[in-house]
Amino acid sequence: MATNIRVGAVQAEPVWLDLEGSVNKTISLIESAAADGVQVLGFPEVWIPGYPWSMWTSSVIENTHIIHEYMANSMPRDSDEMKRIQAAVKRAGMFVVLGYSERDGGSLYMGQSFISPDGEIAHHRRKIKPTHVERTIWGEGQAESLKCVVPSPFGKIGGLNCWEHLQPLLRYYEYSQGVQIHVASWPAEFEMPDPKKIAWLYHETGEASYRASQFMAMEGQCFVLIASQILTEKNLEKNNLVGNPVTKTPGGGFSMIFGPDGKPLCEPLGDGDEGILKANVNLRDIDYPKTFIDPVGHCKETPKSRNCLVGFIRRVFERNSNARPDLLSLLVNPTRDTHVTTMAK
Repeated sequence: MATNIRVGAVQAEPVWLDLEGSVNKTISLIESAAADGVQVLGFPEVWIPGYPWSMWTSSVIENTHIIHEYMANSMPRDSDEMKRIQAAVKRAGMFVVLGYSERDGGSLYMGQSFISPDGEIAHHRRKIKPTHVERTIWGEGQAESLKCVVPSPFGKIGGLNCWEHLQPLLRYYEYSQGVQIHVASWPAEFEMPDPKKIAWLYHETGEASYRASQFMAMEGQCFVLIASQILTEKNLEKNNLVGNPVTKTPGGGFSMIFGPDGKPLCEPLGDGDEGILKANVNLRDIDYPKTFIDPVGHCKETPKSRNCLVGFIRRVFERNSNARPDLLSLLVNPTRDTHVTTMAK
């Protein structure tokens, strides 16, 4: 496995409510990144067909027409549109974490597909708990979505959506899976609005989301690629966002690439600018911060390892680890609940 990797994070405006246009733009970004040598590329949350911000600023009734179009332009995982994207990834020879609104029958999910350099979906997950009003549009992920790290020729690649980064047990479980490069997929998030116009919470801003992603890099000692959407004035009306005090345009972007100690590794784009942020990283750079802090830094000893060299190394490393499974541990249920269960005769 290579240790010197070129990574990229997308900051761009979706082709709103347009599946075909979204796929075309996705392929164009993949091709552009590949031309610049990118090997791991992250896309924003529900990049296809864009994050419908008006669900936060208008009533359900006022957004009915948008949601109807949104369903029609969400993408099934096994679709011709997805196959086009997979083919583009294969041509590029890169690893892509793609965020999209996934249509499955009459339901939508906030999906992330991990597409390998051979164009196969190596893993697929769904946001396990959509945030607040998001639950009126998207369903919840099940047990298979707890897995959020997959091996690749470019290291162990992880990914979470938006406020999944504020779920400490989910982050902890990702660290336990050995993540090295993490894709933090976000929608557009804007600066703090005028308090005279609306009461708003700081945690619902681009600055706060940036900090949450940076903290994950420090806490998990992994490279973090923030991929975020932007919004421009010409698309306010299409998104039913004209006149609200929150979605300032052009804006919404806060993409960045962090090292495993939390250090920014590239120059940011303006919050209303499109582009692909890029950085050359060395996976061996993870080792140094791991020696300072590692929340899941050792494996439980087995009787066979207790008297061997491996057991000795583990016991030495435990002294530098912040993990205390004798006091605190995480219980994970790997069983997927289904709507229909066939009884055995």
